[in-house]
Amino acid sequence: MYLVVNIIGVIVYLAIAWALSKNRSKIKWRSVGIMVVLNLVIAWLLTSFAGGRAVVKGAADGFNWLVQVAYKGINFALPNWVGAAGTHPAPVNFITSALLPILLIVPLFDILTYIGVLPWIIKWIGRGLSFITGQPKFESFFAVEMMFLGNTEALAVSKLQLTTMKAERDVTLAMMSMSCVTASILGAYTQMVPGQFVLTAVPLNCINALIVTNMLNPVEVDPEEDTIAKIGNVGDEGGESEAAAEETGAVESNGKRQPFFSFLGDSILGAGTLVLIITANVIAFVALAGLIDKLLGLIWKPLSLESILGVIMFIPAWLMGLNVHTAWDFSQLMGLKLVTNEFVVMGEITGKINHFAPHYRAILTVFLTSFANFGTTGMIIGAFKGMVGKDKNDMISSNVGYMLLSGILVSLLSAGMVGLFVW
Repeated sequence: MYLVVNIIGVIVYLAIAWALSKNRSKIKWRSVGIMVVLNLVIAWLLTSFAGGRAVVKGAADGFNWLVQVAYKGINFALPNWVGAAGTHPAPVNFITSALLPILLIVPLFDILTYIGVLPWIIKWIGRGLSFITGQPKFESFFAVEMMFLGNTEALAVSKLQLTTMKAERDVTLAMMSMSCVTASILGAYTQMVPGQFVLTAVPLNCINALIVTNMLNPVEVDPEEDTIAKIGNVGDEGGESEAAAEETGAVESNGKRQPFFSFLGDSILGAGTLVLIITANVIAFVALAGLIDKLLGLIWKPLSLESILGVIMFIPAWLMGLNVHTAWDFSQLMGLKLVTNEFVVMGEITGKINHFAPHYRAILTVFLTSFANFGTTGMIIGAFKGMVGKDKNDMISSNVGYMLLSGILVSLLSAGMVGLFVW
């Protein structure tokens, strides 16, 4: 009975994406079908075989190592912000864990872009995933990139591409960014909730982000648009936009490649500006949510955004294949996560979750393993504001509702798919 409900739930989540699509006639159903099957296979493999989980963990460890290197620089300038060895920041320190590593990661990936390595990797990984899923090359690679690098970091190292693409595709990337995690905090997640399901959620979110954005915001990408932007005078497969490269500082007005150390300095300054913009937006968005809670409390003390969302999320929670009582508990945790963040909820259930029923433990962990919340919309808008023009930024800001909806649907789909195989 509950398994049947769970199956219906996955179908309902997809139906919601269809019903709220901006252009249902442009949805690529063959691509959606392939990606759904692919994710079901991934969910089965990662919940049933240790080898699959080891691959995901190895990739996460690689990115985590890079972030640990970033902590060395943070420790030199701000020793009180990290642990004694500069390698173990408090997991709830948002700025240290999620933002300051940008100061290393962005310049590093900009260097890889400067020398042509990153565009080459994007081209071939993008081609492979694009061939399987039927999605554009860059969107396909971005889905993989943000799995471990994080939303703001992945956006930041893709600045040249963002300025080259049309605004509708930038909106797609903004929606996809709601569903990522960051390698630097995967270790913290696995200390608070079952690590097996944390690592299972990562690749599922990657593919489900492509599924949901393809349905909510279908965009036609012509072959000449499906290219990878590169720095320099040599075009990509379809010809690079030199104007976009010049705008980012990659090339000078005379068309020559910018001197390396001048380019590196601009990259570091750009990363620092990005950290400040994101920090300001997150503080403002979270504070505004708190203000709304205070105003709602004046109407009725128990009333809050969390409680309202908890009621709204009850039916989606029940469709995971839970009894009514457990579904209500789940929906309240969903509401809390959307208003605050996953760390708050994980802190509440740490020590208890291992006593939950296997099915509930799995779907709860997978649902929590993403950045889908109100504060993340501020991070993403702040990231784009520091990188693209006003017209593109205005379009992204006008799609905040779709961004949040995308993050919620991806989390629901990932949890629902895992739930099919864990009872």
